[in-house]
Amino acid sequence: MTTSTPSQSNNPLHGITLENIVVRLADHYGWEKLAQKVNINCFKNDPSVKSSLKFLRKTPWAREQVENLYLATF
Repeated sequence: MTTSTPSQSNNPLHGITLENIVVRLADHYGWEKLAQKVNINCFKNDPSVKSSLKFLRKTPWAREQVENLYLATF
């Protein structure tokens, strides 16, 4: 018997951490191109995975944009 909830069984990001998403996008695009695709300061000014995660965890609209870019890219 599975215990996954219906909302998670259809979630393509289930099991992928936000850190993995940011690292993979930064590796794929580079910070400069990533900042062009998702216009947020944590990708423009002295970007790092740590600062990006801190911002994205507090900012739902920005996290959604990053997650959507991840889905569209991979």
